[in-house]
Amino acid sequence: MQIIPYIKYFFYLAYNWNISIAWHIIRNEARGEKKYGINSTGADELHGLEKKGIDIEHSTIYMPASYDLLEKIFREIHLGSFKHFIDIGCGKGRAMCVAAHLGVTKMTGIDLSKELCNDASKNLAITKLQFPALTYKIINNDAFYFELPGDVDCVFLFNPFDEVIMSGVVENIRESLERNPRKMSIIYLNPLHKHLFTAEGYTQVYHTKKMNYLEASILTNKMG
Repeated sequence: MQIIPYIKYFFYLAYNWNISIAWHIIRNEARGEKKYGINSTGADELHGLEKKGIDIEHSTIYMPASYDLLEKIFREIHLGSFKHFIDIGCGKGRAMCVAAHLGVTKMTGIDLSKELCNDASKNLAITKLQFPALTYKIINNDAFYFELPGDVDCVFLFNPFDEVIMSGVVENIRESLERNPRKMSIIYLNPLHKHLFTAEGYTQVYHTKKMNYLEASILTNKMG
């Protein structure tokens, strides 16, 4: 295990949040990276994209969801029952890898950063060695313009962008459901724009919050 990325990430968390949550997350980082055998630790403020002329005005920084929160929320929703899991703002693919360990066999990840998509592909390749039946796609695209596949029934979000882009994502989900009516579940970590889903008629069926920062909601529509 390379210690430098953990030290950098610890100080980043401590500076932006506080020391208590930094310790909590770093302990889970070390445990989770070892357990799942992937490399997804660290934060990226996406300045590399900006230098390439890519508009990041509505994007948030890359930070992976804490392993303990992922595991808790995924076990609550029984992931193995879904046909197609999609991670919008997938980063390095952590949530997808954990989802595979908890029963998901078909998944898609989408992210604006080509570099993060490449890292996600590497991590998913490692995970597929353990789960040969797993099928996945990693798509380098802007979520605002992404047409949701007609069989997606579970959407994962870790506050990947601001309300402008999230409004577009909610509309894309609505259009997909209009083309193919079905039950849809939304797993939303750090759910700052949850009201956009509740305004669409989604109901929150589960909520958890720890240390003021580790927060997640599960929402579902009325179909089913």
